[in-house]
Amino acid sequence: MGNSEFKIYMVAVVGLLSVSSIPNCFGFTDPSDVIAINSLYAALGFPPLLGWILAGGDPCSEGWQGVQCVNSNISGIVLNNASLGGELSENLGAFASIIQIDLSNNHIGGSIPTYLPPTLKTLFLSGNELTGSIPESLSVLAQLTDLSLNNNHLRGVIPDSFQQLTALTNLDLSANNLSGPLPLSMANLSSISTLHLNDNYLTGVLDVLQDLPLIDLDIENNLFSGPIPPKLLSIPNFRSKGNPFNTTVISSPPALSPFPLTFESQPPSVDAFGPSSSELPYPSKSRLSKTVVWVAIVGFLILVLLALGFYIFVSRWRKEKSTVKVGDHTKNSMLTVSSSYRSHRKENETPSNDDERNDSLPRSKAGEEKTEKISKNPPPPFPPQLLTGERTVVKPEPFQTTDQNISIDIDSPRSFSISSLQQYTNSFSQENLIGRGMLGTVYRAQLPNGKLLAVKKLEHADSRQWSDEDFMSMVSNVLKFQNENIVGLVGYCCEHGQRLFVYEHCKNGTLHEALHLDEDIHEKLSWKARVNMALQAAKALEYMHEVCQPLVVHRNFKSANILLDEELNVRVSDCGLAPLLPLSHISQLQGSGYGAPELESGSYTYQSDVYSFGVVMLELLTGRKAHDRSRARGEQYLVRWAVPRLHDIEALSRMVDPSLDAAYSSKSLSRFADIISLCVQAEPEFRPPMSEIVQYLEHMTKMKD
Repeated sequence: MGNSEFKIYMVAVVGLLSVSSIPNCFGFTDPSDVIAINSLYAALGFPPLLGWILAGGDPCSEGWQGVQCVNSNISGIVLNNASLGGELSENLGAFASIIQIDLSNNHIGGSIPTYLPPTLKTLFLSGNELTGSIPESLSVLAQLTDLSLNNNHLRGVIPDSFQQLTALTNLDLSANNLSGPLPLSMANLSSISTLHLNDNYLTGVLDVLQDLPLIDLDIENNLFSGPIPPKLLSIPNFRSKGNPFNTTVISSPPALSPFPLTFESQPPSVDAFGPSSSELPYPSKSRLSKTVVWVAIVGFLILVLLALGFYIFVSRWRKEKSTVKVGDHTKNSMLTVSSSYRSHRKENETPSNDDERNDSLPRSKAGEEKTEKISKNPPPPFPPQLLTGERTVVKPEPFQTTDQNISIDIDSPRSFSISSLQQYTNSFSQENLIGRGMLGTVYRAQLPNGKLLAVKKLEHADSRQWSDEDFMSMVSNVLKFQNENIVGLVGYCCEHGQRLFVYEHCKNGTLHEALHLDEDIHEKLSWKARVNMALQAAKALEYMHEVCQPLVVHRNFKSANILLDEELNVRVSDCGLAPLLPLSHISQLQGSGYGAPELESGSYTYQSDVYSFGVVMLELLTGRKAHDRSRARGEQYLVRWAVPRLHDIEALSRMVDPSLDAAYSSKSLSRFADIISLCVQAEPEFRPPMSEIVQYLEHMTKMKD
C-alpha cells in the first residue's frame, strides 16, 4: 500500500468510525464537518489540541480548540503558531460551509490537497513545510479573497486556474521554488490589490499583470525578463530588484513549462549548489509542437519499457526475498555495496596515521583510491524495510507480546508506557518541547529520580504504516549502535498505536542552535572546538558506513541532527531511522541546502551523506546557515556561494565566522577548506569515504601551527 492509498484508507476508517457513531457522537455539529475534522486530526498526527478526538465528537458544542462555528456548521479553523506537524487531510474538501482555514507558521508537510472546500474565503498555509505543486483545483474557489502559501517548499509552475477568482484580493506565493511563466488567467484577478511573487524562479514577462488594480506588487529575486510594462511602474508599492530585466521586447513564452516533464510537471532541478539561475531559450512554436509530439511518443515508449522492466525486477525481488532465512546475507535490493568497499576497519581499531601522506589533500578525482558507492531503488512504503548496507533479516528473539505492549529480550532497552511518558513530559507540554523534525516532535522528560531524557514522538503519517513487529525490529537495530558519538537509545514505547523513542538527553541542544541561535554557546565555539566537532561527527558517520553491522546510511545528516552534550561533545541523532522518513524527505533535504546533486535522480548513496557532512563543515567554518533566504540571492545556498572561495586564501579568510576573531592559523584554515572541497564535489564517486575524512581531521588536530 502506497502513501496515497494509506491516506485514503485512513480517511475511510475515520469516516466509518464516525458514521457508526452518529447517534451518540455528532450531537449538534453537521456530521460531514465532524468526519472532515476527524480526518484532519488524523492527518496532522493527533496533536495535543483541546477537545479534538479521532472519531465523532461535537466540535461546535464542545468548543474544540481553534474551531469556529456558525450554528451547526464549522465556519473556520484557526491554529496558526500551534506547533502542528503531519500533513493536510485529502478529505479537507468535505467541510460543508467552512470559510476560513488558518494553519500558518506550523511544521505541516506533504502536499496541498487536490480538493479544497469550495466555500473558502481565506486560506492561510504560509510558513510551513509544504512540498509538491499548487493544485489546479484552485479554480473552484470562486469566493476566495485571501490566499497565502508563502514560505514553503512548493515547486512547479503556477497553475492556470484564476479564471473564476475574481474576488481574490490578496495573493502571496513568495519564498517558494515556483518556476515558469505567469499564467494568462492572472489577468482575470479583477479585485487583486496585493500580489507577492518574490523569491521564486519565475520566468517570462509581466504583461499579464499590467491591467490589474494592484497597490502592492513584489516580484523581487526571480528570473523575469523583458521590459517592465509602464503601467506597473505607477503601482504605489512596486518592488522588482533581482531580475534580469532589459529594454528589449521579448515575446511571451508558450503556456508550457520549459523544463523537462516527468510523471508530474516539475520545475528545473534544484541541485546542491542552489537552483540554476540561467534561463533556457524557447524554441519557435511550430518546432515546439513537433518536438512535444515526438517527445511524448518516445517518452510513452520508454515508460512502457520501464514499467515492464520494473515489473520483472519486482517479481524476481519478491521471489528471492521469500527464500531469505534469518541471518542470511544477500545483496539488498534497496542498497548494494560494491565489493571494493568491504575493507572497513573493525570497531575496536583506530585509524593509523599515514606518515607518508603529503600535507596537501587531493583536489581532483580520487581515482587512485577505492571509493564506495551504493545504488538505490526507491523502496515501496509497504512493507517497510530497514535501510542498511547489507540485507539482514532481524527479528528480536524472543518476542513477547501482551495486550499493552511488546518487549524484547536482547540487552533490552526499557519499555515505557504512554501514561509514564505523559507524566514525565507533563502531558507533552509546550514547556517541554525541545524541537521538531521530519519524523515528529522531541520532548524533554524528567524521571522521578531527576534524570533527564529526550522523547521522540513519531507523528508523520508514514510511521503509522509500520506494524508493531516492524517497529520493534527497528528498535533492536538502533540498539546495536554503540558509539560515543551517536546518541544512545534508552527505551521505547509501543502502545495504543503510539510509537516513541526515548534517548539520552543532551544538555546543550543542537549544533544548528549553537551556530545560529544560542549566542552563549556560540561564543564557546573556538576554532579548536569546531575542528573537534567535525572530527567527532565524522567518526559517527564512519561507524555507520564502515563498522557497524549491517552498514547504515543516515540520509538526514545536518546540523539540526547533531546534538551537543555538557562538554560540547558531538552526539549524532536519528541514526538508523532513515526508513521512517516521509516520501517528501528528498525535496525537503534539497530545499534545506544539505542535499547532494544526485538526489535529483532519486539516488542516495553513502557519498550523499559525505556531501551533507561537507555542508555541516561549511556551517562550522562560516557560521552561516546551509540555506538562508534572508541573504542576497547569490548567497542563499551556502555551498553555491562558498565553493568558489575555498581555494582563494584571501576570500577564504573573509568568509570565516567573524566570532572566531581570526584565532586560527592560515595553515589549519586551508586544510579545513581542502576537506570541505573534497566532500562537496558534484560527482559522488569523487568524494572520499568517511574513514579518509577522519584521518584528515585527526591529522589536523595533531598539526602544529
